[in-house]
Amino acid sequence: MKAETLLPLGKLDPGLAQPESPLDLGSVTTESQQAEAIGYHGVLMEETKDDPFQVLALTANATQQVHVGTSVAIAFPRSPYVTAMAAWTLQKLSNGRFELGLGSQVSAHIRRRFGMEAHPPGPWMRDYVGTVKAIWHSWQTESRIDFASDHYNINLSVPLFTPTPIKHPDIPILLAAVNPYMCGVAAEVADGVRLHPVCSRRYIVEQVIPAVDAKRSEDAKHFEICLKPLIATARDEQTLAARMEIARQRLAFYVSTPAYRRPFDNAGLGDLAREMSKLPREGRWDEMAGLISDEVLHEWVVVATYDNLANAINERFADVLDRIEVSIPITNEADAETMASVVRDIAA
Repeated sequence: MKAETLLPLGKLDPGLAQPESPLDLGSVTTESQQAEAIGYHGVLMEETKDDPFQVLALTANATQQVHVGTSVAIAFPRSPYVTAMAAWTLQKLSNGRFELGLGSQVSAHIRRRFGMEAHPPGPWMRDYVGTVKAIWHSWQTESRIDFASDHYNINLSVPLFTPTPIKHPDIPILLAAVNPYMCGVAAEVADGVRLHPVCSRRYIVEQVIPAVDAKRSEDAKHFEICLKPLIATARDEQTLAARMEIARQRLAFYVSTPAYRRPFDNAGLGDLAREMSKLPREGRWDEMAGLISDEVLHEWVVVATYDNLANAINERFADVLDRIEVSIPITNEADAETMASVVRDIAA
């Protein structure tokens, strides 16, 4: 497997009780260079509180070898043309190291946060990726674009607004997915899938891989399955116990969220998920983690001290994943050496 990390480097899950620390934009250059020195395959940025494309421009400009990518940029609020241009620019800036990770987001956010009309996400995403690829093809071949689909019609090419061909035009696209249908869409039109932490090993084996295999053509090029798992890790057992409880809070939140129901149904936890979905509406946040048993916790969360972290990850995922997101807080040289060792052992 290849190891990747999100910015900020070494970010810890704050759980449900503490506010999330914002990204320090002034540290992006230093942290990106540190991630490259550690040996990470990729540095990723997700779209939560900052524009991922702008942040990754800093990363691309500060590094030479590490891949850079959006772990997810929300596709539908952006015109495919706008997304295509942002990716094209980052591919030039990084000298071919950029990859475009796209996510659909749930309909409530599309309607109420972005102020747009929502559509079924699978067919929409298939069209969206097709449109982005058609735009890139027209730029690289310097040909007129004429692309029509159910959601987009692009047929205007103006020299003043048309980017020129680039040295590395093949930009990988990965799609964020939970449900098998979107995994199948990724297998049809993209180069990989980025799975949510709710996807356990069991779910990947029983749902994700069959969905991907069913939609990939026999002559398809390499397709990568990537995961950002829930991880509880620390240098010592006492600190690890505290991190486990924070992971339990995060898992409880996911179990209670209807949009993530499928993996928990698959594990026979549908009744628990439906029961827990009532608690946030009643403001009973403190009760949620108590409903997550140790057995459930260990099915979804990788629990290990630093010296056993790579082994725990490999035992669980080495035969089903191509890439995994993992990091520890890095406050000194010893932490950096520890993380470099974990990255090497995962790759081995």
